[in-house]
Amino acid sequence: MSTTSLPPSHTSSVNPSRYRINDRGQWRLADVLNHWEFLLGMLLLAVFCINSLFLPHFLDIYNLADSTFNFNEKALIALPMALLIICREIDISVSAIIALSSVAIGLANHEGIPAPGLYVIGIGTGALCGLLNGTLVTRFALPSIVVTIGSMSLFRGLASVVLGDQAFTNYPELLSDWGQGYFFEIVPRSFVILIVAAILFALLLHATVWGRRLYAIGNNPVAARFSGIAVDRYRLMLFILTGAMAGLASCLLTGRIGSTRPNIAMGWELEIITVVILGGVSISGGAGSIGGVLLAVLTLGMVTYGLALANIPGIIMTIVIGLLLLITIAVPRLLRGKQRR
Repeated sequence: MSTTSLPPSHTSSVNPSRYRINDRGQWRLADVLNHWEFLLGMLLLAVFCINSLFLPHFLDIYNLADSTFNFNEKALIALPMALLIICREIDISVSAIIALSSVAIGLANHEGIPAPGLYVIGIGTGALCGLLNGTLVTRFALPSIVVTIGSMSLFRGLASVVLGDQAFTNYPELLSDWGQGYFFEIVPRSFVILIVAAILFALLLHATVWGRRLYAIGNNPVAARFSGIAVDRYRLMLFILTGAMAGLASCLLTGRIGSTRPNIAMGWELEIITVVILGGVSISGGAGSIGGVLLAVLTLGMVTYGLALANIPGIIMTIVIGLLLLITIAVPRLLRGKQRR
């Protein structure tokens, strides 16, 4: 019986697919222009141009370096605050944590503890304050804004009770070296600490599984919990981290001004939250970047520096911060409502 060979099947040849699915969307210039970080970069450039035109000493390299002292400590706290707000939490007590940590540093210095130990005590006190906030929020399911408003009064009150109408002074030289010292006689040491911290926080948020889980918690905490993420543990760790960074800022601020008073860092919480929101972190959670926060820090820092060179009263800066906070919260919501309509 003869056999006939079948013709080669057309299915054996591999045809190119009609559709191609990319892991990431194609790069478009319009997408870059619509990014909040790009708009902040343009705003920062505009501030530089306007100030340099009207203020002859604005671009002096030494003046620019010294201007960073006005925002280094606040920016250090804005970094963990951004992570908290991404997770739909907030810490209003950070300025009071600075005050209480500074008091703890002063007491330790009075007892003769060496300078490196003062940093450990300052950061440790801040971490303990954050642990208290985080425990109340996660263990007892209390709103973070209510808890931290209460703890703000508690921490600031404790600092006032310990100090009364007096102040701690005569801190060791190591504190002042890092609080108001320079590298190569031009770059402030506290600014270098800020840049290193910003890089570490950016890597943590944008390049690790830990950071992706923070975004997941902020977008939908219930879904994140059902997917196996320990939501409360992450929130607790963020409160402790925020407190520890406030303690570090307290060490730098105490060394920079050389004293501890009950009203130290009064009102900083408003400026820190404004910087975070202006940096593109959504107040409803789930969105934001460390790069945007750093750009917002630099923008507000240069605005403050320009106002100081122009001899404009500090109360004007308070008004500017309040307006920026209202605008950055209201405008995105108005735009989203308009798009829905």
